[in-house]
Amino acid sequence: MSTRLPGTKYKDVFDRGRSFRGRLFVAWMLRSPDAGRKAGVVVSKKSFHDAVDRNRAKRILREGFRLVAPELAADADWVLVGKSALKDRQTADVMDELRYVARKCGLC
Repeated sequence: MSTRLPGTKYKDVFDRGRSFRGRLFVAWMLRSPDAGRKAGVVVSKKSFHDAVDRNRAKRILREGFRLVAPELAADADWVLVGKSALKDRQTADVMDELRYVARKCGLC
């Protein structure tokens, strides 16, 4: 089962969801009955100028979410917006940060 959020749901998460600020990313979360523990990832050119760095940041955000997803509430969709502090970090750092943000919003 995929943990990727369909592109059509990003707007719903941004419009109706809540944001939680972390050191490495800002997590937008929306709880709804039709949610399916999925995440979308956004990394801007302003934070990461090189495409290689942007793609690596997106890859470690996705992998960190995939590994932590079983611990999260099943009725929530997420959008993770990467910050420049994410550069030179590992998946384990993202997993720790995601657990912290999930505890902060009461979903872990």
